[in-house]
Amino acid sequence: MSDMKKEEYFALFERLIDSMTQPTEFDREEFVGILGDICKLFHLSKGVTEFYRSLSAEKNGDGEILIDYDNGHGDKVVMFRRLVTPSMTVIKSTLYMAEEEEPLSEEDYRRVDILLRSMLSFISRNRLQTLVEKLGFFDEDGYPNLNFFMRSLEKLNERGEITGNTVLQFNLRHFSLVNREIGRQAGDVVMRGYFDQIKKLIGSSGVICRIGGDNFIALFRSELLHSVLFVIEGFPVIYDTRREKRIMVSACAGVFVIPEDFVMNKPSEIIGKVFPAAQEAKFNPDCNIVYYTDDMNVRKERFMEVGKLFVEGLEKDEFKAYYQPKVDVETGKIVGAEALCRWIRDGRVVPPGEFIPILEQNTDICRLDYRMLDIVCMDVRRWLDEGREPVRISVNLSRKHLIDVDLLEHLLKIIDDNQVPHEYIELELTETTTDVEFRDLKRIVNSLRSSGICTTVDDFGMGYSSLNLIREVPWDVLKLDKSFLPVENKDDRGSAEIMFSHVISMAQSMGLECVAEGVETEKQIDLLKKNKCKIAQGYYFDRPLPVEEFEKRLQMRSYEV
Repeated sequence: MSDMKKEEYFALFERLIDSMTQPTEFDREEFVGILGDICKLFHLSKGVTEFYRSLSAEKNGDGEILIDYDNGHGDKVVMFRRLVTPSMTVIKSTLYMAEEEEPLSEEDYRRVDILLRSMLSFISRNRLQTLVEKLGFFDEDGYPNLNFFMRSLEKLNERGEITGNTVLQFNLRHFSLVNREIGRQAGDVVMRGYFDQIKKLIGSSGVICRIGGDNFIALFRSELLHSVLFVIEGFPVIYDTRREKRIMVSACAGVFVIPEDFVMNKPSEIIGKVFPAAQEAKFNPDCNIVYYTDDMNVRKERFMEVGKLFVEGLEKDEFKAYYQPKVDVETGKIVGAEALCRWIRDGRVVPPGEFIPILEQNTDICRLDYRMLDIVCMDVRRWLDEGREPVRISVNLSRKHLIDVDLLEHLLKIIDDNQVPHEYIELELTETTTDVEFRDLKRIVNSLRSSGICTTVDDFGMGYSSLNLIREVPWDVLKLDKSFLPVENKDDRGSAEIMFSHVISMAQSMGLECVAEGVETEKQIDLLKKNKCKIAQGYYFDRPLPVEEFEKRLQMRSYEV
């Protein structure tokens, strides 16, 4: 190798190393240009690099192939190197030369080999960094994740540009029903289309990430909020371009408009504001979009306080069962009752609305359900021992129980430990809105029925899968939500009566016992009689009663009708 060629080689080698060790972003165009100059220096005709994420990917030819230089004058292999990294990724590089070119000298071969091994080592680290980025900041479907969002917040804050932005966390409404209606593959297309629509709206200065399932979080300039909320409230997404099929998608969202005087010390301070607003939007039937207010911090503290007092309440036996009779509307006879939880603390009855929604945020509600079932079983056992004639008592079970694969064993243990015949216990479960919950619900109801325990679908008509629910799940009792009962002096009373009549007729044809809850007037009783709905529950007969008062009603056995 001549001195001039050596000098050029060392200059190119220095440029290559400098390109590979830049502290800022890697400039691939510059890197490829240097490789081209090296190929020209050694009269190489082509350089090919291959990257495979695993050995099996290499075997199947499933990788990325880059031709970094090709002058089109030959493809005789002069050098091949293969590197398997500790993470089992594979990088291969092949150099080619024209047939008529003079072979590389021993010294040139060694120098090219050093360059090639240096390049492979760099590519290995660079690709590993890319994989780490992908695994750490993107989910399995390619959506940016929460880590990506947190990093974006920190970058924005570092530039002093955090104010003037809005953070929006949203949950696609009833998306499991979308999957059920059009199929999961088309559902994925819909989700991506909705995501892309918001991404297009907020532009490159904003960011939108998926934080799990059908939950997303976005950051964008506040002046775009109106346009984004337009999509949140409902936007048609095409999922079949050939047949022009589309579906309307909407979301519920929590909104935090970052004030001008806001100082962010860490990203969790912003997450901690938008998450409570999003939760409130998700569980608020009247409002799909909730803005963060300082009052939410007060409610958060209340949540924590209730959680602490709940444990104390269990230990001090502060939770009691109140019984609301179920009455045969023809005879006035008490044929059953629903056990409703009342929290008696410091001589005051804590309204269920002050603690039930809070306990439903985690599995505390399951502990309460088990306690209520235990109380009911102890009361039924005592009535039997005292020679009373019990009626079947229904106990509510939260949806939170559906994920418990051992639920049947837990329920039967409580019932059987109290030596209560299964015929006296009825379990009420509400409708579900997700595919997973629906499958679990079928499993649980089938298991309870095979154990001789009566099951009820509660609040029928409030969910979005009612007909499918009673068709596929073997319920014993259908409990009509009070919204089905026609209300006097309402314009739609006629249509409400028609719906009520048809639901009763359908349920009876399927062999289901019907219970109407929320019955308050004599005209409603007349409507039940007219449509042969035999059982009513509501203030027309009695409010939920402490056990002592309920026992007096049981002794009477019936009301006047």
